[in-house]
Amino acid sequence: MATSSNGPLFIKAVNCFREFKDKFFIANLIKEVINEIGHENVVQIITDNTAVCKATGEIIMSEFRHIYWTPCVVHTLNLVLKNIYSPKNVETNESTYGECHWINDVHIDALAITNFIMNHGMRLSIFSMFTPLKLLSVADTRFASIIVILKRLKLIKMPPQAMVSYILSFTGPIYDMIRACDTEKPCLHLVYEMWDSVIEKVKAEIYKKERRPLSARSIFYDVVHKILVARWAKNNTPLHCLAHSLNPRYYSDAWLLGDPARVSPHRDGELSQERQKCFRRLFPNNDEHSKVLEEYALFSMKAGPFEDLTCISKMDDMEPKSCSSSCAERNWSTYAFIHSLRRNRLTTSRAQDLVYVHNNLRLLSRAPNDDVKMWDVGEDAFDSMEDVGFLEFADLSLDEPDLENDLIDNI
Repeated sequence: MATSSNGPLFIKAVNCFREFKDKFFIANLIKEVINEIGHENVVQIITDNTAVCKATGEIIMSEFRHIYWTPCVVHTLNLVLKNIYSPKNVETNESTYGECHWINDVHIDALAITNFIMNHGMRLSIFSMFTPLKLLSVADTRFASIIVILKRLKLIKMPPQAMVSYILSFTGPIYDMIRACDTEKPCLHLVYEMWDSVIEKVKAEIYKKERRPLSARSIFYDVVHKILVARWAKNNTPLHCLAHSLNPRYYSDAWLLGDPARVSPHRDGELSQERQKCFRRLFPNNDEHSKVLEEYALFSMKAGPFEDLTCISKMDDMEPKSCSSSCAERNWSTYAFIHSLRRNRLTTSRAQDLVYVHNNLRLLSRAPNDDVKMWDVGEDAFDSMEDVGFLEFADLSLDEPDLENDLIDNI
């Protein structure tokens, strides 16, 4: 996938069957696309957070000095949730397991309740008499799958509400950030501030539920905080710092006065250091680098062309352009939807053509003036509704809309 200020575009799929998918193989695939698009038109590449993808990113950055590799922020946040609600055994990490294993127990209980109702006709019939809502079947690979299940259980089952509410309260800020980033709208310029806000909000919720003063220590929060900071450290790059620095909102009086601890990006020492690294990487030519620094100085000080009162008054709600990786996540699911167990004889070229047409037509259908949204019906979360019965499929988006009746079963 390639994305720009005009939106995302599916470019091509590659058949990697029987290939050894190490960092060199993946890097060569990415370099082919970079050269096809033109390296001067590429600012960053986004992948998931696996070790081989990180190594691939290092290869790309060593060959194209102005291009950044950034791990997917949505994938990182999903890993945060998994670290919290699916801790490894006590031998691997005693403190994390000791404080968080109860959340996994709640998840197991939630699945048991769901299976108890959905796998027995009489119980399902009784259940349906008391609520119009349906229980969800959520794939483990879906972002925040446990949170989706617990949110639905909270609506339909009162007795476990207290414990479920506790989990939802302190994971709520993480879930909200996933929803904000898991779109095709620009979010790179918001990520840096979002991470800071998420950590503070999680702390506030945990201390509120535990009825502790903020000056006291919470062992449970210490574990969660350690997970959040570790994931943010892996996800943060100088490009995030530059995007944050170029967002007009963070220089506005409305934002700065919202919290006494806030400072504008050009007055933040740590942020400025990372921003300078990014400027130097993107503009290695000394003349260009000097010109960019001068322009940023004018921008940050609201001087020169940026001192117009109209511009200053609009700083709080101006939205700079940026990119998102979620279009790629949608694309992977589209490919699985087209090349399924029932349609596994498609050639690579035919599958690529179908993904190309399907994905780009769906993107076009989201145009503001287009009233036809049929390409978004059901999205790619299903292959067939055969033998599903009352079980409801969870949509790919995190908004959990009602499942539409118009389903496309065959291509």
